[in-house]
Amino acid sequence: MFKISLMDYSNLEEAYKIELQTNPAPWSKDNFFSSFEVGHNSIVCKKDHKIIGFLIFSLIKNESHLLNIAVLEKWQRKGSGKMLMNAFIKQSQVLGARKIFLEVRSKNTNAVNFYSKFNFTKDAIRSNYYTGSNPDDAVLMSLDI
Repeated sequence: MFKISLMDYSNLEEAYKIELQTNPAPWSKDNFFSSFEVGHNSIVCKKDHKIIGFLIFSLIKNESHLLNIAVLEKWQRKGSGKMLMNAFIKQSQVLGARKIFLEVRSKNTNAVNFYSKFNFTKDAIRSNYYTGSNPDDAVLMSLDI
């Protein structure tokens, strides 16, 4: 049903449209594209050759940092996000990571619960981490792999 693959340059426009549709405070187009250009790892989930979700992460030494994940609303809770996360965790292990970190909006309880299903633990709260028109605290989470 779903297919996970590495993101390539030709996927960026389609993936960025998902970012705009799903993120309450989306990355700018420049930030999104430069993330790919600087070498952050990126994977996509496709259904019938169309991108329905993506995940972006960076790897520094033995730590992996989840930077961004999004799935079109129509495809949420149908297994695509789970496939992206499983691929991300496996890819992080293969690349030598021993720990994964992420930040998530404290008000995004669906996302906090989603990460908890993968055994991420809540480590700390960063007050006022997200600014702008949709301010929020960040829940810092981690997973030993």
